[in-house]
Amino acid sequence: MKFCRATVVVSMVVLAAGTATAADQGKWIQLFNGKDLTGWTPKITGHDVGENFGNTFRVVDGLLTVSYDQYETFDEQFGHLFYEQPFSNYRMRLEYRFIGQQVAAGPGWATRNSGIMVHGQSPQSMTKDQKFPVSIEVQLLGGNGVDERTTGNLCTPGTNVVMDGKLVTRHCTSSTSQTYHGEQWVTCEIEVRGNKLVKHMINGDVVLAYERPQLDPRDKDAQKLVEDGELMLSGGTISLQSESHPVQFRKVELMRLDD
Repeated sequence: MKFCRATVVVSMVVLAAGTATAADQGKWIQLFNGKDLTGWTPKITGHDVGENFGNTFRVVDGLLTVSYDQYETFDEQFGHLFYEQPFSNYRMRLEYRFIGQQVAAGPGWATRNSGIMVHGQSPQSMTKDQKFPVSIEVQLLGGNGVDERTTGNLCTPGTNVVMDGKLVTRHCTSSTSQTYHGEQWVTCEIEVRGNKLVKHMINGDVVLAYERPQLDPRDKDAQKLVEDGELMLSGGTISLQSESHPVQFRKVELMRLDD
């Protein structure tokens, strides 16, 4: 499924997916049941859709956990755990914390680094060796105990956004958040209004906002998703990252909003 035609393909898919649970609009619904990965599908670089290599994604003591204890080395096996249903207008909220040590051969920039991907392509539309889904990433970073390091940042694999009326084509944009060191729990919330507005919130504070998420026509993976020249994104998949540092998630919940 291609989530790129803002007014036709995406909207119709999201509407169809949401029909059965329209009564949940305005209420928080749990995407993670605290027991297993029902409703979620892994896609790890170099592996087929659905193959949970190394038991990377698992549930430990009721927490959705990303672990690398069965890896000998990371070998650029970036992973994403996709929720089964696409969304367009919603608020998503979860708590996360970084734990333990980075796996051997994990890139330096990925230390205490994870993310939430929204407006993403489906895992089935990714190539086997594709590292990241075309998506908007709400980047989650932990401090190193000394230096400042914001979280709730924006990264754009295969995408661009508009800020202050200008198209932003750089890959990452820092937020205004505080730095969170150690293994403390941090609450991240995302408000997504289709193609209009996206807000990142950390511990209740808005730390970043932008408009008109869209495909980047320069990107080879995004190019495969463009239909009839349409670049705008108004919906798509949600996924959680594995980027070589252990991380845990809890209270993964979503509230549907009016279109």
